[in-house]
Amino acid sequence: MNKGMIMDSEDRIERTVDIYISAEAVRDMKDKKDTEDFNTTKTQTPQHTGSDGVNIRSSRAAVVCLVLLCVFLLTAVIVLCVTFTQERQQIITKITNLAEERDQLLTNNMNLTQEREQLLTNNMNLTQEREQLLTNNKNLTQERNQLLTNILNVTKERDQLKSEKNELQKLFAGGWKCHQSSLYFLSSEKKSWSGSRKYCTDKKADLISINNQEEQDFVKNISGGKLVWIGLTDTDVEGTWKWVDRSNMNFRNWKGLQK
Repeated sequence: MNKGMIMDSEDRIERTVDIYISAEAVRDMKDKKDTEDFNTTKTQTPQHTGSDGVNIRSSRAAVVCLVLLCVFLLTAVIVLCVTFTQERQQIITKITNLAEERDQLLTNNMNLTQEREQLLTNNMNLTQEREQLLTNNKNLTQERNQLLTNILNVTKERDQLKSEKNELQKLFAGGWKCHQSSLYFLSSEKKSWSGSRKYCTDKKADLISINNQEEQDFVKNISGGKLVWIGLTDTDVEGTWKWVDRSNMNFRNWKGLQK
């Protein structure tokens, strides 16, 4: 658009130059005509006075036309100058507006670039948060599975304990006694040492091994002072007494009991 306006201005300047050239041509023609009229008047004889009046009137008409033409040309030049000045001002204004628009576009582009960088940063942060959440979710899933496994194991242990409790309750109901995490059973049947041990092993137990005074007192209490078989034997080496669980005899205060 600016290029077209500049071309129009150049065309008008060329037209102005053409008008100036035409005015110079008319002036030259006038000077030439005046010279010819002067020469003609000078060579004419005094008897041609009527022709002189016609020539003078023609010259005056030419001068009037020339003056009018000059006024027209001057008016045209003034109009063209004013038009050129206005168009020049319009071009300068448009150039200024375009410069401002360019600066505004540059500012907008910079703002958009900053917003883009901010969006990229936010996207990277969200991606990192997503990865962290996925990792946390994986860890929580593993912990949940571990807890489920622990619950399953605890449930099995609970069921096992319940079963053992029921068995113990049955044993207690059958005459078994508990002391220091051990179970004791006092049979009312009278058997030999070997028969008593077989009786115990059939019940997945064995004859008692006494290792401290507290256990000695407990056995005396449940036996009511009766003689009972204890698990001492020298079957491996005669004269060397050991408990049936293969442990050495370190406690000897089992007076009143039978071996």
